[in-house]
Amino acid sequence: MNLPNSIRRCPVVSTLLVAAITAALLTPQAGAETILKLAARDQVRAATGEFKAAETPIAWDANKTAIVVCDMWDKHWCEGATRRVGEMAPRMNEVISAAREKGVLIIHCPSSCLDFYKDSPMRKLAQQAPVVETRVPLERWCHLDTNHEAALPIDDSDGGCDCWPTCKNYQAWTRQIDAIDIVEGDAITDSAEAYYLMKQRGIDNVIVMGVHTNMCVLGRPFSIRQMVNQGQNVVLMRDMTDTMYNSRSKPFVPHTKGTDLVIDHIEKYWCPTITSTAFTDKPAFTFAEATQPHVVFMIGEREYETNVTLPEFAKKHLEPRGIRSTIIHADQADNNRFAGLEALKTADLLFVSVRRRCLPKEQLDLVREFVAAGKPVIGIRTASHAFDTKGEHPDGHDEWQEFDAQVLGGNYHGHHANGVTSILSLAEGAEGHPILEGVSVDSFIGGGSLYQVSPLAKTATPLIIGTIPDHPGEPVAWTHQHGNSRVFYTSLGHISDFKNTAFNRLLENAVLWALDRPALLR
Repeated sequence: MNLPNSIRRCPVVSTLLVAAITAALLTPQAGAETILKLAARDQVRAATGEFKAAETPIAWDANKTAIVVCDMWDKHWCEGATRRVGEMAPRMNEVISAAREKGVLIIHCPSSCLDFYKDSPMRKLAQQAPVVETRVPLERWCHLDTNHEAALPIDDSDGGCDCWPTCKNYQAWTRQIDAIDIVEGDAITDSAEAYYLMKQRGIDNVIVMGVHTNMCVLGRPFSIRQMVNQGQNVVLMRDMTDTMYNSRSKPFVPHTKGTDLVIDHIEKYWCPTITSTAFTDKPAFTFAEATQPHVVFMIGEREYETNVTLPEFAKKHLEPRGIRSTIIHADQADNNRFAGLEALKTADLLFVSVRRRCLPKEQLDLVREFVAAGKPVIGIRTASHAFDTKGEHPDGHDEWQEFDAQVLGGNYHGHHANGVTSILSLAEGAEGHPILEGVSVDSFIGGGSLYQVSPLAKTATPLIIGTIPDHPGEPVAWTHQHGNSRVFYTSLGHISDFKNTAFNRLLENAVLWALDRPALLR
């Protein structure tokens, strides 16, 4: 009999538990409709020391199985966490409803919200379970067990909020989210009562779902570590969970990838995982952001306040289009360093608002590699001299003086006087370009000084021309093809430009054009 590797491997699971699981899988069950057929994915350590995923079919008696719904609160202090719970909850409710019909006990565990349910029969059901002896104490929290597991694969030391700006930490939750039904026959608790109730009902099998894998899903008294330590047969429903992880922290991967890494950790050291397909016959649930285009904003300039305007632009104009953003600011202590720039490794678009910064070589290499891979780039205003420090930089740092000419297709060599506004007009032949869709160029004027950029590279296509009195016009927006990279640049980007609807539409269109996904996102 091949049991899931994590169950065999866990040191707190005794020989008796293994025998019990074997018996459960071999013993004929009365009433085939009560048998849950699950595909349990596990991580098996190969002879090389590397882990490899393996799937094992298991069969559990529904009447000896409980689903634990971990901390699916109505609201979280993190806006992103609240959004993802709301997105996942309807599917979770389908799973719970189907499992309930098969005879699975549903235990709702909205931690620290029990007063809301204090008079309900579901709360009283959990309270009436008699206390039983436990193998090890069921604590309010079970921390990382260094004797049993490696360190978590993500850095959640900042609280794990992936929003920008960081949300304020406070207890926002009051109850479980309303999208998940709680009916008579279910139980409500947030303590060892869950285990006592399982023992009262003869329940040995536990399916954990809810949030967050790196925190409550692992640590609560009703959740993975502590249920495994009590000898229960535990699986995590991996598509019905989330993680508190900030993608600007190590290992600098998208949020949903951070969740995947913690799921791998759980499979390696604690228990197998399953998906909701076993109960719904639908494909495994995925968050919308898992397939959303990903834009990395690289911001490092002091003149035009793009540290404020660009995050606001991303939230207002890109997020509604299904485009997620990672904002990378220059370090306040070292304005040549951009912590978290490793996010470029999984980004779909680089958006640059940087002025004369010489990056550590390994960070500038990330930018070079991104461009060399043929991925799109957008630059505004000072991006024309983003990495040009005129040959002056400390050891270990690097510059890219040719970024403007090579990548952006520009030719920045100064600017006209400040305070002289530019009159804008369409470049010859630019009519009908998708970046100009819905943009009334005549409705706004350039807020900053007019950059001197002529002549552009022969491979650049001007879209908008800026003109000031007594001087020839200068391109202020154009496209460029650098290898396989779609590139858009505009010398606009003054703080006053962001107050104009037409400018924001121009940037929004440019992002869609650069990603080559306008039809998908509109």
